[in-house]
Amino acid sequence: MALAGIILRPMTPMDWESVAEIYRQGIETGNATFQTEVPSWDNWNSGHLKLCRIIAVYQDEIVGWAALLPVSGRSVYAGVAEVSVYVSTQHIGRKIGTNLLGKLISESEKAGFWTLQSSVFAENKASIKIHENLGFRRIGYREKIAKLNGLWRDTILLERRSMVTGIS
Repeated sequence: MALAGIILRPMTPMDWESVAEIYRQGIETGNATFQTEVPSWDNWNSGHLKLCRIIAVYQDEIVGWAALLPVSGRSVYAGVAEVSVYVSTQHIGRKIGTNLLGKLISESEKAGFWTLQSSVFAENKASIKIHENLGFRRIGYREKIAKLNGLWRDTILLERRSMVTGIS
């Protein structure tokens, strides 16, 4: 069931406490990231692109966020980014992730990104479905790519090529 009244707006440093809490919830699921601890604002901020940082607000509460990470420091990959989307565990299943990823796609294209990619745990079926519903395609499977809490984990690689930017 979708939530009416969701506001999507740019993330600011003042949002960090709520963003970090939602990130912590994602870490605790064991199916959102290989991270095991929430980074500091400085570490998170330096690792993510300054463009296309979005939060979802419902009734004055931050309920989700999305951001981009660079895939490489090489200039030829300036239009390629990795997607991060997180939703508060209290609001999963309400189309917030879909809304955030849709807005992230739109904002990334305005900013000149031609390829978005995502690496999702194979068990995270909801995230894979959201990505595929918004035009991402499976491009690979990484078997036992890394360990999380001592267990080898597999990821699905997804990619979305823009139809409006980066095309010559």
